[in-house]
Amino acid sequence: MSDSSDPKIAAMEATLLDQAQQIEAMQMELDETNRGVVALYAELDTQAQQLQRATDLKSRFLAYMSHEFRTPLSAMRSLSRLLLDRVDGPLTVEQERQVRFIDSTAGEFGEMVDDLLDLAKVEAGRVEISPAWFEMVDLFSALRGMFRPVLTNPEVALVFEEPQHASRLFTDDKKLSQILRNFVSNALKFTAKGEVRVSALENADDTITFAVTDSGIGIDPQFHPAIFQDFAQIDSPIQKRLRGTGLGLSLSKQLAELLGGTVGLQSELGVGSTFSVTIPLRLNLRNDFLPDGSSINE
Repeated sequence: MSDSSDPKIAAMEATLLDQAQQIEAMQMELDETNRGVVALYAELDTQAQQLQRATDLKSRFLAYMSHEFRTPLSAMRSLSRLLLDRVDGPLTVEQERQVRFIDSTAGEFGEMVDDLLDLAKVEAGRVEISPAWFEMVDLFSALRGMFRPVLTNPEVALVFEEPQHASRLFTDDKKLSQILRNFVSNALKFTAKGEVRVSALENADDTITFAVTDSGIGIDPQFHPAIFQDFAQIDSPIQKRLRGTGLGLSLSKQLAELLGGTVGLQSELGVGSTFSVTIPLRLNLRNDFLPDGSSINE
């Protein structure tokens, strides 16, 4: 039995009692912190569920509205073509100018609707990747034919460089073509004079980089981080004159990720821009890199 009259023992007991009280206080504080953490996780989980519901609603709304817009747009374009074909009689010069404006505006609106619908599908995880073997020269040939009718500015040349290597690709050529179409369309839109050049370069790590380089207005480096975000618009006079949703580049980024790749940008104001996409030569059929549960069809 300890002798409580011994000053040393009394001091030790007092110290042990004090430490026990500190431990008890710390345990109470730790319990309170744990309860706070649990409550915080519960709140975060609730917010995540609410955010997911909001995202789902947005995707459903975009998909629904995109489908609803297609019918009147198709009617507008069909009627304008009938008028331009003089089915109901001749047009004056001014009437033809106005009808062509209606047709071009409806076409631009149609492109916006397509971008909205594609973006809604990607965000909802309803995009299917269908890889197949194909030649790069065939891809470039199809793109060249696609853009030939829209090259209305004689001061801008669209150049497709012949691929340096004849490697075949195993990926979704339609998704890759859509990415490059967005890049080329943007380049043509913001290039008043010079050229838009499309090239492909194989890399040492079994990837390939497709680049679209233009001699257009260029992009200030301060806008580079936001350029691939949804609805991104550059604050410049020419941007304000040209219509668009700002969805094309965001969609291209997400499609590139579905193909296991990345997008890139090199640009200086007044010098021009190079938009690029780098993807594997052979798409990995595992779903590791597919966001939102998107699937691959072999």
